[in-house]
Amino acid sequence: MRSCHLLVLLSLAAATLSFPASTSVSRDDEDLAKKYLDRFYSSTEKTGRSFNKADMEKVRITEMQKFFKLNITGVLNSETLQMMKKPRCGVPDVGHYSVFGEGLKWQTNKLTYRIENYTPDMSTSEVDNAIERALQVWEQVTPLRFTRINSGIADIMISFGSRDHGDFYPFDGPDGTLAHAFAPSTGIGGDAHFDDDESFTFQSSNGYVLFLVAAHEFGHSLGLSHSEDPGALMYPVYSYTDPSRFVLPNDDVRGIQSLYGPNPDVDHEKPKPTQTPTPSACDRKLVLDAVTTLRGEMFFFKGRFFWRNYPQSNKAEQNLVKNYWPELPDNIDAAYENEEKDRVFIFKGDKVWALNGYDIETGYPKSLSSMGLPQNVNKISAALYDQNSGKSLFFVDKYFYSYDEARKTMDKGYPKLVEKGFPGMRGPVTAAVQKGGYTYLYSGPDMYEYDYTARRQLRRLNVNYFLQC
Repeated sequence: MRSCHLLVLLSLAAATLSFPASTSVSRDDEDLAKKYLDRFYSSTEKTGRSFNKADMEKVRITEMQKFFKLNITGVLNSETLQMMKKPRCGVPDVGHYSVFGEGLKWQTNKLTYRIENYTPDMSTSEVDNAIERALQVWEQVTPLRFTRINSGIADIMISFGSRDHGDFYPFDGPDGTLAHAFAPSTGIGGDAHFDDDESFTFQSSNGYVLFLVAAHEFGHSLGLSHSEDPGALMYPVYSYTDPSRFVLPNDDVRGIQSLYGPNPDVDHEKPKPTQTPTPSACDRKLVLDAVTTLRGEMFFFKGRFFWRNYPQSNKAEQNLVKNYWPELPDNIDAAYENEEKDRVFIFKGDKVWALNGYDIETGYPKSLSSMGLPQNVNKISAALYDQNSGKSLFFVDKYFYSYDEARKTMDKGYPKLVEKGFPGMRGPVTAAVQKGGYTYLYSGPDMYEYDYTARRQLRRLNVNYFLQC
């Protein structure tokens, strides 16, 4: 019988929490939070202090909020609960792309793996293919080489199970914890377990893509802990990415190569595909793809990421687009809120999606022409809804259209040069938003504040103005 090691060689001793009544959360949410913190943020040893129950609750919530770059309050609020309810890996959060601990790496570059059983959600060949490709993710950037065996004990034993499955770390049913893996060591070390109560898929976004879940877990099998970078594979929360377009992010490459070094068989002079680095809200050269409001909040889109800024927060929260809207494309062109319709419209190429709150409206995506634009317009660069006039403005580089929402017709005389409606605006408009009665146009890393009714430019601001940098 194989000896059992702790999941990440950390103590998972449970603690009783006492949530203050002012958080106004339900008993079910309190129970969920207790289990979540017990599992993923149980250790307070590094502080060198002893805590009563209320203080320990605040410390652990604060630790979680810092890890996920949430607004740090130390209180169990709706934002923190929302993060706790996202599907994720079952390994506790440690931070950065860091490793589990000194010496927790394989002492050989030649490792074996064995698939002990299969999920009924996929064919045997699909599971085999997903597992092989997930290991290749790490093989391609390191000297590590993986060989499959069909009997006996492998370095990485792979299995599917539900609830209590023999390792003292039971799964929790559908959603929640998707899988977990053990750090390199003898016995159970390196093994990866997948929750068979989940719906695993080969590549569809309707379910959890086994390749993506497995690639993450094998990072743990090789010695990596969780990353605080929301764009990293080793970020603890599951995010859908088209498997055929997956490229290992730079944060993960740096992490695994800190343990094993680079792949000696790769021609380092030859350009190779790289994942776009995670953008920083404080980058003074940041060029946003789109900006929109949503029921009092602000959203800033860049590549496969967006920042969410809402009134109760003093910090913009960064997320992956796919974490909120798996059906939306990355690298969108434009977005705007029509408050009269209570809808947010998202544009990419000649398609448009409509959001009702955080839900995508049925019947979308639709064609760009469904918004009243001419058939020859196949892409816009920015959009906004002017509350004073009831007009939707669509920008196509240096030109813009004005659509009358009440009459459902495009205004005559358009398109016009942007400078005609916004004096002093000479560059292409890359994003636009209206807030507090003022109109803001982005052009590259600059933002211009306008009184649109008076056709007057008020200020030139930096792109980070609303990002609470």
